[in-house]
Amino acid sequence: MIYVLAAILIFGVLIALHELGHFLAAKACGVRVNEYAIGMGPAIFKKQRGETLYALRLLPVGGYCAMEGEDEDSNDPAALNNQSFWKKLLIYAAGSGMNFITGLVIILLLYAGATAFYTPTITDFAPGCPLQSENGLHLGDTLLSIDGERIYMYSDVGMLLSRNTDGTFDLAVRRDGQRVMLRDFPMERREYATADGETYTGFGITFGVEKATFASRLAHSWNNAIDFVRLVRLSLQMLLSGEAGISDLSGPVGIVSTISEVGNQSATVRDAVENIAYFAALIAVNLAVMNLLPLPALDGGKIFFLVINTLAMLLFRRQIPAKYENYIHIGGLVLLLCLMLFITFHDVWKLFT
Repeated sequence: MIYVLAAILIFGVLIALHELGHFLAAKACGVRVNEYAIGMGPAIFKKQRGETLYALRLLPVGGYCAMEGEDEDSNDPAALNNQSFWKKLLIYAAGSGMNFITGLVIILLLYAGATAFYTPTITDFAPGCPLQSENGLHLGDTLLSIDGERIYMYSDVGMLLSRNTDGTFDLAVRRDGQRVMLRDFPMERREYATADGETYTGFGITFGVEKATFASRLAHSWNNAIDFVRLVRLSLQMLLSGEAGISDLSGPVGIVSTISEVGNQSATVRDAVENIAYFAALIAVNLAVMNLLPLPALDGGKIFFLVINTLAMLLFRRQIPAKYENYIHIGGLVLLLCLMLFITFHDVWKLFT
């Protein structure tokens, strides 16, 4: 039960931080913010300071930043609709920016105590491994990309190798300071023996380890966050290509269930906290990317209309009236809510079946 509550709190904090990003950007750009609220529902604490009402609300499931001129045109010079293109762009993108920074900070904290990192540099081959050859892989090769996808960190190697279905790979490696391409390179899993006589199935490659330094912790944290961005992109590609379906998506119920499972399967409380924190970083970056998609009701949709209206003003001296744009965003919100309800129903169904 405690992990379920932790998952709900994580969602609430991430959404509140998203809105905080909009709030801070709006204040920095001189935009009037009528209310900034943490939580939803009835207010349990309210305080008016200047032009802004600050509120703490009962339900810890998010928050909102209500800006003047956000939903309809206002004559107030400090209204959002009266700001320049770049100020609007900054304000719309700040929520996703805050979520990305949140994920990055969580990863930095998790890596703060790391003493070493695995690297995608080959340090050994299993006896008889056919991948080591003059025209193949060499000791000391550092894998840079697999099938066109960059390797940001060691864990990408296994993930990208597993995505391949035909057994031939396009590998880019760094060898003696030079970039070398191995195209249509055949690789297959085989059974190999370890030094103590046990057997395992794999590619027969051993990768290196490097001592963690302050610089390497920063680099690995950044690469891990960018890797999360790629995971979202790959997931969307699979959805659009048909490799994955709507039924493979998870909503809040599915994610809460996953976080609870991660916590319960952890060996110690410390492991549970670290694993859930890592998952929270993934969710934070996921929210950052998804909110920038050019879909109505999302920040990316608002940025899309901002660009369209700016171009329309330059070319035709006219732009889409705010009320019609709002109708589109409302329609998009309804569709997103319907999709979320379907996914939530499916998540609940999976719990009982």
